[in-house]
Amino acid sequence: PAYGRNGIRAYRSSDAPCPQFYAMEYDIFKVGGILIRGRALLVEKSNGKDFFTAPGGKVEEGEKPNDALIRELDEEFGIAVAEQDLEPFGTFYAKAAGNESKIVRMDVSTVKHWQGEPTPGREVEHIAWITSAIPEGMRVGSIFEYEVIPRLKERGLID
Repeated sequence: PAYGRNGIRAYRSSDAPCPQFYAMEYDIFKVGGILIRGRALLVEKSNGKDFFTAPGGKVEEGEKPNDALIRELDEEFGIAVAEQDLEPFGTFYAKAAGNESKIVRMDVSTVKHWQGEPTPGREVEHIAWITSAIPEGMRVGSIFEYEVIPRLKERGLID
């Protein structure tokens, strides 16, 4: 397991200590997509939010995580993604960015291919392609800052 600055354990699904781990309580169920181009990772800042996060969003009741990610990528960025182009990366738990009293579960997948050019939709204020050297002053949600980005750098997928 890894520990973020917030003290919450985060596991890749292959590192989970036991099946009971997935029964961990959480307040918010989200999905996040890893989109990489030119050794840089796409992040977005939603309207009215302080933190940049992964493309993705909340899983609606009765919705499958992959379906939620595909829907969110279309709504937020106008890109089309096929389910076979999603590769599971891990499941992570952390305090919610900007609302530390809530615990977020985020199922993260690598988006291997997409159609269209990611452009901010109505819910997105700003997008950026970043490396592991997060720009000074940019606040990134803890799951991506402390768990995902270091793993992507370690695997040689981003600079």
